[in-house]
Amino acid sequence: MTFLLIVEIKRNALDDGPGIRTVIFFKGCPLACVWCQNPEAISPFRQIMYSPGDCLGCRTCEKTCPQGAIKIPTPPTRGRRDLLASAVGPGVDPINRELCQACGLCAENCPSSGLRPLGRYYSVDQLVAEVMRDEPFYRNSGGGVTLSGGEATLHPRYLGAFLPRLKERGIHVILETCGYYHRPSFEQHLLPYLDLIYFDLKLIDSEEHKKYTGRANRIILDNFQALLASGAVPVLPRIPLIPGITTSENNLAGLAAFLRRLGVAKVALLPYNPLWVTKADNLGRPTPYRHSSWMTEEERAKCARFFDGIEVV
Repeated sequence: MTFLLIVEIKRNALDDGPGIRTVIFFKGCPLACVWCQNPEAISPFRQIMYSPGDCLGCRTCEKTCPQGAIKIPTPPTRGRRDLLASAVGPGVDPINRELCQACGLCAENCPSSGLRPLGRYYSVDQLVAEVMRDEPFYRNSGGGVTLSGGEATLHPRYLGAFLPRLKERGIHVILETCGYYHRPSFEQHLLPYLDLIYFDLKLIDSEEHKKYTGRANRIILDNFQALLASGAVPVLPRIPLIPGITTSENNLAGLAAFLRRLGVAKVALLPYNPLWVTKADNLGRPTPYRHSSWMTEEERAKCARFFDGIEVV
């Protein structure tokens, strides 16, 4: 029996497609965007996340960890969570990630959820049972299941067993993808069972794309064009608006020209939000890019002006 690591199953979601949806966040991604909204889903392996705001400073985790991988800082005043969080500080990780084996003993013994494991293994049967618990909500709202992550397309054979089970029940399925996938496997195991694809396009220049995501964009652009040409399923391109990176005039004008050449009629512009930064800090993940402000509607409107002739949603 095959098991797969899932970082989260989010129920009653309203922002990941039509209706009420259950969103499955798969662990692992071929990209490593410096602004990743779900940094906890980049690594394909189990991890431990530390939340200083929930930590009591009791040091039970230090005593429990068999690897001696945890060292909680001493706050200026005992028992004050805000001061403990301040003692840790942004980008300071009390877990030695090289020693940590993510066994989960620290989280199991933590009395306050200051530590929690990221990732649970599901068989296909277990995952089907989990998402079908919400079937009445899908039926009554026109919702369904959204595959997110991380990157779901990293697991074609698993999804090739999972998705037909949803299809036979008439469940609407959306894929959110970075587009960096092996096309033959995708077309065999995923595409026949999808109802809608949200396809992220980030940077039109390949070198810039490699600089900020870790990969060149040729495979992504080729996959996008092939998907549109197939006409197999509706595709909505989405552009994350990352201040100082994807919002440059050259990038937005280049992406708009690319979409026009392909006859794309609609694009989604995703305004930046900074909530990922805290999650990255709590994972001890380096953050060479940090931007703390939410994008305003006025800033988004300035980006939208590059897409004349294309409906912006």
